[in-house]
Amino acid sequence: MSSLNKLKQTPLFDYYQKQGIKLVDFGGWAMPIQFTGIIEEHQAVRFQAGLFDVSHMGEFLVEGEDAEDYLNYLLTNDLTKINVGQSQYHAMCYPDGGTIDDVIVSKLAENKYLITVNASNIEKDFKWMQEHLTGNVKLENWTSSMGLLALQGPHAESILQKLTTTALEDLPPFHFIQQVQLAEIEHVLLSRTGYTGEDGFELYIPADQTEKLWHILLEAGTEAGLKPCGLGSRDTLRLEAALSLYGHELSKEINPLQAGIGFAVKTGKQSDFIGKSALTLQRESGVKKKIRGFELTGKGIARSGCRIFSEEGEEIGFVTSGTKSPTLGKSIGLALLDTTKSHFGTTIKVEVRNKLINAVVMRTPFYRK
Repeated sequence: MSSLNKLKQTPLFDYYQKQGIKLVDFGGWAMPIQFTGIIEEHQAVRFQAGLFDVSHMGEFLVEGEDAEDYLNYLLTNDLTKINVGQSQYHAMCYPDGGTIDDVIVSKLAENKYLITVNASNIEKDFKWMQEHLTGNVKLENWTSSMGLLALQGPHAESILQKLTTTALEDLPPFHFIQQVQLAEIEHVLLSRTGYTGEDGFELYIPADQTEKLWHILLEAGTEAGLKPCGLGSRDTLRLEAALSLYGHELSKEINPLQAGIGFAVKTGKQSDFIGKSALTLQRESGVKKKIRGFELTGKGIARSGCRIFSEEGEEIGFVTSGTKSPTLGKSIGLALLDTTKSHFGTTIKVEVRNKLINAVVMRTPFYRK
C-alpha cells in the first residue's frame, strides 16, 4: 500500500483499491496489468470491446500566435497539413535524430493544440518543450486535470452511440469532436484513435468525471461483452498490430526512421525541425538498422533484450518486444536488425534463456482487422 501511494495515481486509483485490483509500477504510475486475465481481455477487444484507463498519458496545451511554427520546429510531421478537428502522429527528436518521444497532436482551434505524450516521458517532454519555447506561445501541462479512457474494439462505436446524440458513424480515424455529452458527462473530447489495431475511441474528460464515465461505459457495454482491460492486453494488442512502444521500438538510440515510422517524418516540409539534418542524411544514405517483425518457429517466447543471430552465427540485432500472440497462437516479436541480413523470409536465431531458437523475419503488422 505504502509503495503504491508513492506512485502517481490516475483518477481511478481509489476504485482499484476498493475493488482489490492489483496495481504495478508502470512508468512511475500505479496501473492495473489485468482485471480478469490478459488473454480474456485481449480477445474481448478483438471480438467485442474493451475499456482501458489510460489517464497516465500526459496532455499539454500549446496555444498562441506562433503555436504552429513552434510545434513544427519541435516535431517531425507537418502540422500545416491538418485542420481543426484532426489529429496527427509525430516524433519529437534530439538533434542527432534520436527519439525523445512519439506524440499525438490534436488541433483544437487555430493556434491551439492538445499534445498527448507517453506517461514515462511527461516531465522530460515538458522540460524539452519549455527549453525550446519561442515566439508568442503558451505551454501548459494539463495532465493532472484530465482523465483519459480508451474504448476499443468492433463494438466500441455502438456502445458509445447509446450515450450520445452526436453521430459517430461518419467520424474518420484521427479526427475528433469537442464538447460531446456522454450520458450526463459533459465536455468530453471524443477522438477516433487508439493503440490496439482495432476501431475505437479515446475520451478526454475532466479528471473528477473519470470514474463516473468508467462505470457508465461498462454498464452500457454489458450486452456487447465489454470488459475492463489492463496494460497487459494493451501491450499484446499493440504488438500484434506492430505499433511502436517508447522505450522499446523508439528511444534515444532508435530514431523514427529505424523504428519504421518514417511516414511521420517529413524531411521535405518547408520548416526546419530539430533532428531534420540527421534524419535527412540517414534517409538519403539508407537506414542500416531497422525494426523488423519476426515469428519464432521453435518453442519459446522472445523477450525484450534477447540477442538475435544470423544462420551463420553473426549477431545482427536484438529483440525490442516479444510475446505469445493470443490472436494468432504464435510467438511473435519486433527487433532492431541489420537491414542487410534481415530481409523478409530470412531465417534467424533468437537467444532465449541461453538457447538459440529458430525464427523467421515477417512482414508487419502481424494482425490486421
